[in-house]
Formats: sequence, C-alpha cells, structure tokens
Amino acid sequence: MNFKHSFLTILCFAIVWASCEESGENPVDTDVLLNKIEANALAATRWQEELEQIQTRYGTMWDRQLFEYNNRQMPTYTAVYGVKPADGRSLYISMHGGGNTTAAGNDEQWNNQKELYSPKEGVYIAPRAAVDDWNMWFRPVVDTLFEMIIQTAIVKMEVNPNKVYIMGYSAGGDGAYRMAPRMADHWAAAAMMAGHPGNSSPLNLRNIGFTLWMGQNDSAYHRNTLAAAYGQRLDSLQNADPDGYRHTTHIVPGVGHWMNSADTAAVEWMAQFRRNPYPGRIVWRQEESNPRRHFYYLSVPAGEAKAGMEVRVDKIGNILNILKNDYTTLYIHLNDKMMDLDKPVILLYGDEEIFNGMVQRKAQHIDESVKERADPDYIFSAVLEIRNGRVRVL
Repeated sequence: MNFKHSFLTILCFAIVWASCEESGENPVDTDVLLNKIEANALAATRWQEELEQIQTRYGTMWDRQLFEYNNRQMPTYTAVYGVKPADGRSLYISMHGGGNTTAAGNDEQWNNQKELYSPKEGVYIAPRAAVDDWNMWFRPVVDTLFEMIIQTAIVKMEVNPNKVYIMGYSAGGDGAYRMAPRMADHWAAAAMMAGHPGNSSPLNLRNIGFTLWMGQNDSAYHRNTLAAAYGQRLDSLQNADPDGYRHTTHIVPGVGHWMNSADTAAVEWMAQFRRNPYPGRIVWRQEESNPRRHFYYLSVPAGEAKAGMEVRVDKIGNILNILKNDYTTLYIHLNDKMMDLDKPVILLYGDEEIFNGMVQRKAQHIDESVKERADPDYIFSAVLEIRNGRVRVL
C-alpha cells in the first residue's frame, strides 16, 4: 500500500493553501470550514504526518521486536509470507496459550505459537504476553499494545488496515473471545481455538468474520460445551440479522485440547474478509475489562463508558437511525467516504426525526481523529453530538 500523496492531492492542497494565503486565512484554523477537496487534502497531509510520527514513536520497538507501554513489555516474533498484494499486506496477530503459570511455561507456549500457523500471504506476528496470568490477553494494556503493533505494521510493512486479523489458541483463545468483540472495529476477522469465553458477548462481532475451533473432548472448564453454545448464539444473531455475524463453528470430533492442526484451516477462512470501517449497522456493547471510547464511527465521552452499556445505529446513505443508546452523550463522526456531506444528513432516534441539515467539515475534527484513532479510515471531518436526545453540529 502506498501512503505517499498523489500528485493530484498535493496540487489540490497547494491550491487551497495559496487561496487561503491570499485571503489571510489559515487553512488549518479550526474555525475555517472546508469543502470536500480541502478536507480530503488535509486528511491526506495529516495522515502522512502521522505515519512519520508512528515511525518515530514505535519504529525502534518494531526493529527490536519489543513493544513497551505503561511499564509492560510485549516481545514479538514476526514472519512474512507470500508476495505483497497491490492493496497492501495482511496482518495476523496470533496469541499463544499458557496463562497463570511460570514465565518459562508461557515462553514455551509462545515458541510453539510462532510456528503454529502459516498464512499464504501476510505478516504473521506472535506476541509474547506482557504478563503471566490467566487474563494476560485481555488486560487493558493489551488494547494499546495491539494498536501500536498494527500502526507500526502499516508503516513498516505496508499492511492494509482493512486486512488485520486476530487469532489465539487455549489462553490465546480466551483472548480471541474477548479481544475480537472488544476491538472489532480493528479486525476483518477473528479465530478462536480451544479457549474459554468467560462472560464475553458476541454482539460486537456483527461486522467481522468469526470462526470457532474446539476439540469435541476438550472438556476442561467445559470449553467444548461452551464453544458449541457460543456458536449457537451466533447462529441466533445471524438468523435475526442475516447481513451480519458471519461465522463458522467447528467442534472437531475425537480430539481433545490439541486438534492435530485441523484448526489451521481458520487462517484461509479469515483471509476472505475485509474490514468495513463504515458498516450499515453498528452494535456496540461495552466489555467489562476495558470499556472503550471509540467504535467504528461512534464515540462517547471519556469516563462515561461502562460495562454493559450499548449503542445500536443503522446507516443507509445519508440517513442515520439510533435504535438504542445507553449514553447521555454520543458522538457520530462523519466523512466523505461514508456519505455525501454536500447533502443534508438525516438523524432518526427510533421513529422520530431529530436532525435534518448540513454538517460542517472542520480541520479540528480531522486533526483530532488522526491523533485519537491513527487509522486512515477513521479520519473524520464532521461530528454530530447527541446529548439527552438533542443534536448539535460540532
């Protein structure tokens, strides 16, 4: 994937800058309203600058294969398979087993995970968990470390952010059950192997592929029966919402915790999926371990996200319909990739129309979303705020 500016983008931005210079305006003044060309040009510029910042922040960590955040260290093993496609490489994050055991025991599981799967194409990263505990793959620090890995892979390996996959075996499967829905807006698909779901919910999996692999005789902690039940929950969700919850459930007959590599088929299954950053329906339920502020094109204020809180939004063209909202304040972020911002945006709250009007593209929103999301598809130029049922264009 080539993230350099095209000649046309640079030319457009130069024209915008020159015209603003003549009028005495600053083209990145937060009070200046942008048209589509200006917003796209500024987004391209800011994204290029962010790529350079990512290189500065994390490039050495990638080279050392050791990511660090909040006094936690996550070593990584990286292998590259196949030829880079025209639309960029894939990225597979593969979580090892182990858990609440010795560091040496988890190191052994990490070494096993390095060679466990081999995609036909892509960057395969097997991180070593930053802690030695039962919940090592879904502590809050993991979100940030995974985001650091993804962002740096985009810079270093030209990974396509819409072809990022997560998978895990045993304790890593526990992590897949939790991190797949928690960070679903980052993934194209996910695979769970031989893990335990705990109290995780599949609701957030609506827009990604999800495949479960479990040995029929893997009865420890009821993993086998719980995997089958989780697959049935996904069946029910897909029956009620046929456009979402694409999944497969594989209870491998005659085997226990080790599936004799039958689960390797999950890698090719995942590879068919691409992330949709602007899905027609978002189902967002906060997970208890680490509530998050952002999910696809939605966000909530810092501190308001609590476990179990839920939002459901439908999008068709320029029409947004809030079907459910547990928050006092909800933000809907918009850009010209997801709808035509030169036309009115209509916002429904159930059956009631609560907004019908134009939004404003602003440099401030572009700058903030680049800083907060560090993802080329989550750069937004306009924002609607819904507070206590009232709408404001920010």
